[in-house]
Amino acid sequence: MAPQREAGQGVAPPASRLFTWEEVARRDGRGDPSRERWLVIDRKVYDITRFHKRHPGGSRVICSYAGQDATDPFVAFHVDKTPVKKHMKQLVIGELAPDQPSFEPSKNKLLVEDFRELQSTVEKMGLLKPNPFYFLVILLHILLLDAAGWFVLWYFRTSVTTFIFATTLLLIAQSQAGWLQHDLGHLSVFSSIKWNHIVHEFVMCHLKGLSANWWSFHHSQHHAKPNCFLKDPDIEIHPTIFSLGKPLSEELGKQKKKYMPYNHQHKYFFIIFQIYSIYFIFQRKLWRELAWSATYFIRFFITFVPLLGVKVVLGQLLLLNAVRFLEIWCFTWVSQMNHIPMHIDYDENTDWVSTQLQATCNVDQSFFNDWFTGHLNFQIEHHLFPTMPRHNFWKVAPLVKSLCAKHGIAYQCKPLLTAFGDIVRSLKDSGQTWYDAYMNG
Repeated sequence: MAPQREAGQGVAPPASRLFTWEEVARRDGRGDPSRERWLVIDRKVYDITRFHKRHPGGSRVICSYAGQDATDPFVAFHVDKTPVKKHMKQLVIGELAPDQPSFEPSKNKLLVEDFRELQSTVEKMGLLKPNPFYFLVILLHILLLDAAGWFVLWYFRTSVTTFIFATTLLLIAQSQAGWLQHDLGHLSVFSSIKWNHIVHEFVMCHLKGLSANWWSFHHSQHHAKPNCFLKDPDIEIHPTIFSLGKPLSEELGKQKKKYMPYNHQHKYFFIIFQIYSIYFIFQRKLWRELAWSATYFIRFFITFVPLLGVKVVLGQLLLLNAVRFLEIWCFTWVSQMNHIPMHIDYDENTDWVSTQLQATCNVDQSFFNDWFTGHLNFQIEHHLFPTMPRHNFWKVAPLVKSLCAKHGIAYQCKPLLTAFGDIVRSLKDSGQTWYDAYMNG
């Protein structure tokens, strides 16, 4: 990463336009899609007003940083920066004036400098380089679990016991496939971006029957501004169903909004939480993904038709829905244990490190926790270094802890069951906050 130029250092080229942070901040595009959108990367000012709709990572990801400094997320998200920087030259409209600091007033300058030094250390240690053999073993164990689920029904015939056992094996296979597609979506399995995309479609569409593009589209937005209302889709879709975080719960209550009985949301959260992957495929006309996803259902019905006797259709639908429902239920517990109990509010435009740390927490390391959660128990490290292969999280964790300790920032890590319990407690507290504001506001 290019070194940062401090205020007053260097002289801008004569032909270059000079800007202040205040001028950049006004170009955030809020409230009007036609408004200008600018952002800053390494002190250079870029006009993304027209480009954002063509941004390969999605319009909303890059627009999350309109009017702000996007240096650290740019480094974090882009694996191969050389071709990206060549294209970016067309978007440069100037740079920050020499009297402007390299960091916005809202940023923790010392923390940002130390984190960028850590980024350089991580690259030198090779922690961003994947081990394809590790992920090959992960894929093989998923295929083995999937085959074992079929074998149980074939060899032991259908009964309540074998049905439950087979469903459990298929559930584990689906869950592990979910974590593998997560790795692929973050470009952390292969050195080649192309191969990450190809295998991501295979795992997400063929092994799970879901849309790879749907996941990438929403998950990138989540990583850009986690737990930021109106920017994180995991939070944005909730107000009609859930009331999350104290500030937003108070706001909904005072506005007398009652889309749902939020004070009971801790009871219905894990039932209502669903996805709309297939709808996304049709909406975006992703016909290749539709064909890939269809092979999941075709394979499922062909392999289980001979095993379920007379009640073929009913039995297959029951098995398919049982696996799907339980897998989503499991995914919800694991994915939300790191975020729902954390700080949720509007975008406060803090530095990259603070933004990620206030929205994430870790779960204790163990062989089971690592495997069961797909290493999402290292959510802090994953959010700070989203393209880092999961098998290296434990290596960078001590360095991140030291960074947090140096700057007096909480590094939260808890037992797995405590993390699960915190989801329910957080939902209950937020719901009660809404109820109190609704009744008394």
